[in-house]
Amino acid sequence: MLTGKQKRYLRSLAHNLQPIFQVGKGGVNDQLIRHIEEAIETRELIKISILNNCLEDRFEIGDELSQQSGAELVQVIGKTIVLYKESKDKKQIVLPKSK
Repeated sequence: MLTGKQKRYLRSLAHNLQPIFQVGKGGVNDQLIRHIEEAIETRELIKISILNNCLEDRFEIGDELSQQSGAELVQVIGKTIVLYKESKDKKQIVLPKSK
């Protein structure tokens, strides 16, 4: 579980990132989850955009993506979701220590 300080730090890092996945009217499926798991292992921090034709609630999509991929939900802002998961092999991001 991420602390507030850690989430703020990750949001600042994610600010300049471009979304690498899109969720459309098909919603969340196994193929999307598999691709997210692979990308998040490499990058640790990713953005996902939700298209206008997606009928599901953006917060439900964020929860579903984070649970199924094993990642932490950092932020849902507008139609953008930010996910973080510490990489096993390619650790790049050092989180601030919690008190």
